[in-house]
Formats: sequence, C-alpha cells, structure tokens
Amino acid sequence: MASGIVAVGAVSMFFVEMGAGIPLVYVHGNTGSSSWFKRVMDVPGYHTVALDMPNFGRSGAREGEISIERYAESVAGFMDARGLRNAVVVGHSLGGCVVQSLALSRPDLVRAMVLVDSGAPNGLVTPKDRHPIIEMMRTNRAILEQALKAVVPTLKDEALFQELVDDAQKMAAPAWIGNAEALSRFDITAKCASYTGPVLVLRGNLDPIITDEMARATAHAYKHARLKLLDGVGHSVIVENPALFLKLLNEFIAEIGVK
Repeated sequence: MASGIVAVGAVSMFFVEMGAGIPLVYVHGNTGSSSWFKRVMDVPGYHTVALDMPNFGRSGAREGEISIERYAESVAGFMDARGLRNAVVVGHSLGGCVVQSLALSRPDLVRAMVLVDSGAPNGLVTPKDRHPIIEMMRTNRAILEQALKAVVPTLKDEALFQELVDDAQKMAAPAWIGNAEALSRFDITAKCASYTGPVLVLRGNLDPIITDEMARATAHAYKHARLKLLDGVGHSVIVENPALFLKLLNEFIAEIGVK
C-alpha cells in the first residue's frame, strides 16, 4: 500500500492507495482518518484510495469556516488532482454527509454512494450543552478512548483501536466543536432527488449515534437507494467487521453492474 500527499488549494492532503482499476474512494468520519479503512483497502479490480480530509489525521488544517460543503469541496479537489472520476465513494459517519454533498455538487465524480452509519441529509444535531464534553475529549485521552469505545463496541483489536485514538488526537482544535456545528447546520433534503445514482445505506443496530429512523430517512431520500441493517455491529462495520463490509460492498457493486 502506497501513501502520498496532494496539495489541494493551500492544504496538503494525505492519502493511501492500493490496487488498480475502477476508483473506490473512502471518506472517513469525525475524529477519523484514512486509518479507519486500512483493513478494507484490498478490493480486487479497484484502485482503492483513502484520504485524510483537511483538519484530520496527517492532512493540514483548512482556515475559515468549517462546513460539510467545504469538506466536500476539498474531497472534490483531491479527486480532481488524482484523476479519480466516476468513482464508487464510501462515506462513514460525518464522511457520509460529505459524500452526499459531493454527489450533489459533483455528480461526475460519484458513480455510486455507500453510506456507512452516515448522518442523514438533514444532518445530525449535537446539543450545545454537549460541547464541554467534546472539549474534554479533545484534551483528555482517557475520555476520548471511552467515547470511541462506546461507538465501536465490537472492535477487539486493541492495536488498531489505539491507532484510531492517536489519529483522533491529530484533529485540528477548531474542528472538534466546528464539526459538531457543521453537522447541525447541514441540510440537503430538498436536493437529494437530483442524485440518481445507486446508493447503499448501512447501519449497525448497536450504533448509539445514528438511529434506525435516520438511516431509513437517508435511504428514502434517494431514488435508487437500499438500506441494510446489520446485527451485532456498532457505528462502524468497517473496523468492527471488515470482512462483512467487504462482502456487502462487493455484493452491491455486482448488483449495480459497475465494471
């Protein structure tokens, strides 16, 4: 697996890639990074790319307002720079909202969406009285570990978990509250019908963040979407059960006839 850095505007964006073929692009969630996808990179027939968005992981910070739309602009800029068009794009959590925004603004880049425990088209509201807890997560590793363990309850690989915590701590300081506020403002409900590509929505039934109702609303928003509810999985089947994720991804790709 190779890695590299791409300049997108004034921001350096880190990525890892593997294989050759049809582009498959992974977009991580809040406090995340490309490391969340390290066990699902090997997809035969695909050029698989996982990036760190600005403000996350090994990428640089982006100045100015934090918004889902601006993250989508950065992903689009990265894909343009790397020549990744007509891709299957996978978004996890906050990254699912980013991918939805990307698909609506740049449909030439997105052949199909896979939304894993994604925020709905009308976002995800975090009450402001929870902001102090978010700040404690930023400054206290033990609290951050506790919070992450709660959302991926079936992840047993301690080394991988600690790597995810390490990367979470690299997130730019303004993004901790900024991402929560960006998700609270996000609402593309009125635009979703314009995206006509295939969509797979996945939700783990142990997810404490994304409800069944939210997942169903996401699937309902798109003309050609299907919803798969996963037993015994929390907020990220990608790290909790990567073999299951790859099975579902390959089945979806086969069903929609991507070649």
